[in-house]
Amino acid sequence: MIRPLILGWLFAVAVATGASAQSPGRAELIAGLCGNAAATGDAGNRILASAGQPDAAELPWMETVTSALLDRQLKCAADPGQTVVDGGGAVRNAVTLEPASAPDQPKVPVLNLKNRAVFELAQSALRLRVGATPSVRRQALTALGRKAASVPVEVFEQAAAGESDAGLKAEIESTAQISALNSPDIAKRIAAVERLASTPNRRVQTQIAALLADPAYKSDQKFRLAVDAALIKVGQGILLGDVLSTLYNGLSFASILFMAAIGLSVIFGLMGVINLAQGELIMIGAYVTWLTQEALKSIAPGLADYYLFIAVVPAFLVTAGIGVLLEATILRHLYKRPLMSLLATWAISLFLINLVRVSFGTQNLQFLTPFYISGGVPVVGDFIVTWNRLFAIAFAAITLALTWFVVNRTGLGLNIRAVTQNRDMAGCIGIPTRKIDMMAFGLGSGLAGLAGLSLSPIYNVNPQMGGNFIIDSFMVVVLGGVGTIGGTLVAALGVGQVNVLIEPLWGAVAAKVIVLFLIIAFLQWRPEGLFTAKGRRR
Repeated sequence: MIRPLILGWLFAVAVATGASAQSPGRAELIAGLCGNAAATGDAGNRILASAGQPDAAELPWMETVTSALLDRQLKCAADPGQTVVDGGGAVRNAVTLEPASAPDQPKVPVLNLKNRAVFELAQSALRLRVGATPSVRRQALTALGRKAASVPVEVFEQAAAGESDAGLKAEIESTAQISALNSPDIAKRIAAVERLASTPNRRVQTQIAALLADPAYKSDQKFRLAVDAALIKVGQGILLGDVLSTLYNGLSFASILFMAAIGLSVIFGLMGVINLAQGELIMIGAYVTWLTQEALKSIAPGLADYYLFIAVVPAFLVTAGIGVLLEATILRHLYKRPLMSLLATWAISLFLINLVRVSFGTQNLQFLTPFYISGGVPVVGDFIVTWNRLFAIAFAAITLALTWFVVNRTGLGLNIRAVTQNRDMAGCIGIPTRKIDMMAFGLGSGLAGLAGLSLSPIYNVNPQMGGNFIIDSFMVVVLGGVGTIGGTLVAALGVGQVNVLIEPLWGAVAAKVIVLFLIIAFLQWRPEGLFTAKGRRR
């Protein structure tokens, strides 16, 4: 009986001793928060330093009293143990956070601008460590990132070590590197410089270049060598990133040109018809894509993100059907009258533009941005592979492969090539040339509809959009060689890359003018274009 009493007494003494050891630390901090401006500033710096300690047991309490101070919910009493946090409909003792009564005539501390900045930084540091959700911790990191040089690097190191969200952890580690650049430990600074140099971009280059004016750069040889080597490495990474970015942007622009021109190449190459309505067929393909999106939002919201895939069939069929209708009713009678066919397709383009204006208005359509084309991935330097442009490139590649297969590996393609090479002989051996004309026009029009689909996530879709592509499409078709798929591809790649190279130097308008002059000069030397369809009918 005596032994349990003794053990109980010893346990009570231990608990009381622990409480007395903890409470004075809290009470001392509360006294600083309720003291004069100097004491309050010292307390804020202590809290900020404590946010970088491995032991996070006291951090939730510190976050509570820090937030209370900033929100003017800390009510100070002469005895720090009687100070309370009065907020959220409850009054709690500031030391224990247990329910308490408000003191008589409490004092509410008022922070000056200097101390407020310290406590806001401390609050963000504490929330980065003990925030309840990743969104709260990410907001805290954003606030700390603006003043990373003023935050102890240990705050970020401990936060990264305990972070469960992989993406946020990477962001914390990146910010930690910036903070470590100002660490008093020269070894940490060198390590931070080397880590930053492993992810070269212009932001990193600016941060490392700022160290050239640091006293340590002149006084410490190892630090100076590390900074110089990092600047060289970052410069090389930025140069490589710029080259890849130019190639990627050129490829992206080339994919747009190819999608806009491939249908025109089929039509122009087979029938010699200059179809000025091809741009409007691209526009109709984009509008069909939008209608598919809106229908999915109403009928099957769960599939709305996949409208770009679901719209492939309707965009192709609708524009192909319009092409077949135009060929059978109007263009068939104008094949031997090129000027009349030119005027007729121009009139058709005006009709389609105004029909869409009346039906849908003149404003740009709003498209959803599906998750699979949102964002991108950084590669090197400032080069980022964006998913929306990669989608356009991949879609153009798939369209190229399917068009090549149809033209070179199917009966329809065989007949199209026969009519293209020698219409009269094809008719003599029984090929229905008029039917082939109609189907080829439908194929070319359907490809224009697919071009509109691929453009919809990255381009302004409105009734006027088609006019922006018709001239570029004809340039690509004529430069590549009328009626050749390979020529259209090579010409699109060439025009796309040259345009992207020139545009940063002299602007978009000048780039188009220069590209046009280059094409004219090339055609003076080689009028048939890069590639020539064998035996193309005269």
